[in-house]
Amino acid sequence: MATIKRTVEVELSTTGLDAQGRPQRVPLAVAEDGSTVAVAAPPSLEPELEGEHMLINIGPQHPATHGVLRLVLELDGETVVRCIPHIGYLHCGFEKIGEYRQYNQIIPWTDREDYLNSIGNNVAFALNAERLFGIEITERCTVLRVIAMELSRIISHLVWLGTTCIDIGAFTPFLWLFQERENVYALLERWIGARLTTTATRIGGMAADLPNGWTEQLQTFITLFPKTLDEVDRVLTRNGIWVGRTIGLGAMTAEEALNYGLSGAMLRASGVAYDVRKDFPYLDYETYDFDVPVGTNGDVYDRFLVRFEELRQSVRILEQALRRLPDGPVNVDDHRVILPPKSKATSEMESMIHHFKQVMEGPRPPIGEAYVAVESPKGEKGYYMVSDGTSKPVRWRIRPPSFVNLSAIPRMVEGHLLSDVIAINASIDIVMGEIDR
Repeated sequence: MATIKRTVEVELSTTGLDAQGRPQRVPLAVAEDGSTVAVAAPPSLEPELEGEHMLINIGPQHPATHGVLRLVLELDGETVVRCIPHIGYLHCGFEKIGEYRQYNQIIPWTDREDYLNSIGNNVAFALNAERLFGIEITERCTVLRVIAMELSRIISHLVWLGTTCIDIGAFTPFLWLFQERENVYALLERWIGARLTTTATRIGGMAADLPNGWTEQLQTFITLFPKTLDEVDRVLTRNGIWVGRTIGLGAMTAEEALNYGLSGAMLRASGVAYDVRKDFPYLDYETYDFDVPVGTNGDVYDRFLVRFEELRQSVRILEQALRRLPDGPVNVDDHRVILPPKSKATSEMESMIHHFKQVMEGPRPPIGEAYVAVESPKGEKGYYMVSDGTSKPVRWRIRPPSFVNLSAIPRMVEGHLLSDVIAINASIDIVMGEIDR
């Protein structure tokens, strides 16, 4: 598997760890030749004071928790001794609601699950249902879904990087990144008719084909977007404040990341080159030429580098998808699972009957079970469904990467300073709808 190794030389006052794994600061001074040199810390002027540990809450109403997450922190001064994450303030109940909905009626709930990856979730759920139904989608639909998933990955990573900039104190890149996010939403709005919650797929196809001129708009975005990435790279990657607030924080070794079940950029930043698109391909991803960026230290900085490079790799995939986009139908030619055209439903008795049964009863898969995993922007996203032959699943279960990745936050923040908790939490890239589901 192809991997990307990137070395960034930094000569700054950055966070290090002592023998106990706690952060230590290295003061810097300026030598006569203008270079920076480390100097010994001044002796303590105050005697050691005894004190008690303090408990504080971050969240559930807090802009830096990225949703209704509550972190109970036990502090020794400003050092985190213990972290207890609390979830359950959202009360979505997606999985149980899905057991009382027809298969196509579940798709809008996947929008709300991870609203930064709405169309990607739509595609993942459709793939799961189609495996249950035993349906093979068309070639055009396959490529359209690849385009949808990579645009969704770009949206999610842009929001992650923009909000992480705000958390750490950088404002200008946030504006650049959210403008690019707006450009992607404009593309989705023209294609699907919706922006944030798309409901773009159907069992056996897509809700809509591409409008005229849409591919030209996408090509313009593909051409201009890397220029914004270059500018953000110039401003952030070697920025002293950015590097000082990210290097050495929340580091996870490859073994620890695997033991915690991490996936996505959280796992790849620790040096494990696991990507569902490469290891368990779907939608013909094995035929696309793209690299899997991998980190070495597994800290906040490496997670930034991995996700940033993934933005460039998504552009590569979009370019290839545009070149290979075939003509032909988007939806399968089976009106037992896909709605017939409205013109036929109003003029042909058989088509009207199919339309009526689809809307009132819904399609019925054979008895069985199916699981499909995809590489979502946050990691391995899995859907599992059990059918008893009726139009509603007996069981719908979600494997959310945000939930699994968040489980490692106590390990990542304990021993660090309170201010570092915000950067570490931001690096996980969570959406609470995926966690409290």
